[in-house]
Amino acid sequence: MDITVIIPNYNGKQYLKTCLESVRMQNHIKEVILVDNASTDGSVEWIKNNYPGFTLLENKQNRGFAAAVNQGIRASQTPFILLLNTDVELEHNCTTHLRECVKQDGRIFAASSRMVQYHHRERMDDAGDEYTILGWTKRVGYGKPLEKYDEAREVFSACGGAALYQKKIIDMIGPLDERFFAYLEDVDLSYRARIHGYKVVYCPEAVVYHVGSASSGGRYNQFKVPLSARNNVYLAYKNMPWPQLLVNLVFLVLGFSLKYLFFLHQGYGELYLQGVKDGLGSLNDIERVKFQGENWKNYIKIQWMLTRNTLLYLFL
Repeated sequence: MDITVIIPNYNGKQYLKTCLESVRMQNHIKEVILVDNASTDGSVEWIKNNYPGFTLLENKQNRGFAAAVNQGIRASQTPFILLLNTDVELEHNCTTHLRECVKQDGRIFAASSRMVQYHHRERMDDAGDEYTILGWTKRVGYGKPLEKYDEAREVFSACGGAALYQKKIIDMIGPLDERFFAYLEDVDLSYRARIHGYKVVYCPEAVVYHVGSASSGGRYNQFKVPLSARNNVYLAYKNMPWPQLLVNLVFLVLGFSLKYLFFLHQGYGELYLQGVKDGLGSLNDIERVKFQGENWKNYIKIQWMLTRNTLLYLFL
């Protein structure tokens, strides 16, 4: 038993039974920790009544996904951490496959599951996340047939909705950045691991069914759009050393401009712009990752991945 499952919850009662019953059927799990962010839908009482053997941490206010996960990490005592959203269902042996993927190489920081759309199970939801020099992240495979993503491969980041991490590496690089609150904190975590030379893999055998945006209310909404825009600013500023930022600056400006036009068309232009402004106006609140000269090869590999991902994003 070497896995601790951490599930942040905010008004996710309607999904909890499906999620927790699928967790109960998994192997290698020592403890399940649910962290409730001041839910008002009766989640806390329901968990206490139906899953008394699981650990429940209660917050008096919504502290966000990142802070809730960090509470669970601090309370955990196992080599592996499995992060889950409430709106997921794990197939049998999911944790076994994720564990095998991580353990095959000591340099693997995390394994991202094969996330399948819950209501359209012939379609992918996420096969790992990629990051680009445009400052965009890409949920690989979204909406595409499952058979296109049968092969394991390296990805830039694991999706924190259903991914297994090595705790000792989190302890070394630091936990999720709570200033992100929600969205892209998982990409930031993987970015920092990559600076230290670790890698992330996509594990197609580990299947998870995902409803998607259950807490925030849809793929694009008034909560998610400005927060994601702000965090995209934070992500590049925090992790790229100044020379890399200067090299990528024109691409980042282009990327943010194109995203503004996209969200303007979707009816969220002002919200997106406000998020970018909030990010630029609060950069002093972000602690940049200190440049580590001994890891120069890792920075080059990261830059190559960002460039390659941009070309794949635009032309494939």
